[in-house]
Amino acid sequence: MIDNIITQDLSRIESNVPNIFEGRKILVTGGSGFIGSWICDFLHRKHASITVVDNLSTGRLEYIDHLVNLRGFDLQRANVEAFELGSAKFDYVLHLASRPAPDDFQAHPVETALVNSVGSYRILEVARKCDATALFASSSEVYGQTSEVPTPETCFGSVNILGMRGCYDESKRLGEALFIGYYREYGLDVKIARIFNTYGPRLRSDGTYARALSRFIVQSLAGEDVTVFGDGTQTRSFCYVTDTVSAMLKMLALDAKGVALNIGNPVETRIIDLAREIVRLTNSKSEISWRALPPDDPKRRCPDISKAGSLLSWKPEVRLEDGLERTILWFKTNRAAGA
Repeated sequence: MIDNIITQDLSRIESNVPNIFEGRKILVTGGSGFIGSWICDFLHRKHASITVVDNLSTGRLEYIDHLVNLRGFDLQRANVEAFELGSAKFDYVLHLASRPAPDDFQAHPVETALVNSVGSYRILEVARKCDATALFASSSEVYGQTSEVPTPETCFGSVNILGMRGCYDESKRLGEALFIGYYREYGLDVKIARIFNTYGPRLRSDGTYARALSRFIVQSLAGEDVTVFGDGTQTRSFCYVTDTVSAMLKMLALDAKGVALNIGNPVETRIIDLAREIVRLTNSKSEISWRALPPDDPKRRCPDISKAGSLLSWKPEVRLEDGLERTILWFKTNRAAGA
């Protein structure tokens, strides 16, 4: 499933990323997911050979169904924790498989931890045997509750290992440690992208997979109450998907091993302000309703992206209002796909 909105945005990514992918063999775990499907679409446009490993637990086949029967695209429905290389060879290995939505990973703590830990080990072994460049899609959640905002990559963070979010936060930290370990022990070319709150077309809004932003859009379009947790003063830094994907792809071209970079928008937004802006942009009559704040929910999220700016010559280009308008338009056009 691809439409004019996504096609236009893929052209935006093309203008920002060097073409190093033509003829390359690339493994993408979680390729049917939100960010993964965008990366697969881009790589196909650049004439790369793509293998996707995905059990479709959180991704959607509809996001890549237009690629499935094309030459140079291979979908393997499997758990990444059990993936074996076989005779295949890859130039790049991207580990994006994950359960990133808080309600979902709290409902599946074991699976969540295994994908980020055992799954990382499996993918790193593949990369080591191929001498491939390996990228790990980590998360701002590795910082946990931090008072250092904007947060630089040097921040150690503070994670409640035994808390409800620990299965995701701590396993992402372990995944990073494994990636760096393979760099230090084997000299493997690894990159770690600490991703902050990406949004855009294909962000799921249904059930436990929903994020606050996509849930607000669907609720507003339906004229339902917009549900905000806590008092809404907690902040996040929302980065449009084209900016996130551009940075991740530029990382693959970076002539530096063992690097970890914050990838996100340095503009901090209160959740209540996001909800009100979405209600305004959708011309909705929705009211705000309040829910209890979940345990260990981070109070603030804002990245220091000076390192990414220096190494990648990158910064987000899409303003929040513009990105929200495009995302809302996509949800209006593809309501079933977002559900």
